[in-house]
Amino acid sequence: MNMIQKAVTDALDSLDIDYEITEHPPVYTIDEMKNLGITHKGDVVKNLFLRDAKGKRHFLVVLDKDKRADLKALQEQLSCSKLSFASEERLKKHLGLFRGSVTPLGILNDAQGMVELVFDRDLIGRRRLGVHPNENTATIWISFDNLKKISQAFHHPIQYVSL
Repeated sequence: MNMIQKAVTDALDSLDIDYEITEHPPVYTIDEMKNLGITHKGDVVKNLFLRDAKGKRHFLVVLDKDKRADLKALQEQLSCSKLSFASEERLKKHLGLFRGSVTPLGILNDAQGMVELVFDRDLIGRRRLGVHPNENTATIWISFDNLKKISQAFHHPIQYVSL
């Protein structure tokens, strides 16, 4: 286990959160995860790091791997200006992450609370969600309720949308 994963698991352990880790080669897409058989072990999520038109608001949107996000509908639900994908520079600055490693656990690196955490309502209650531990060489399996517990502990309220 590398230092990035250890920082994540230490945070989960400190909150007494149950999880399981699957190690794997680096993956950058859901298709790569499917090819490795990872998606058969639980409900893998897709994560979108978005910004509004002025770059003042940033959103980490979490949805099921098989769903597509309509950015216009999402913009309406979040009451913000036009949404677009944020740059890798913004991803590094706000969440300390790199392309391919975007995850709701990135909030552990957002001490200033600059990123708004957004979950698709369809994820509520799921018992086994697959997310990266802030890098893309492993998947952590965790319940939605425990992701919610982490967001509360790190002062990141969750907004819910229908995608």
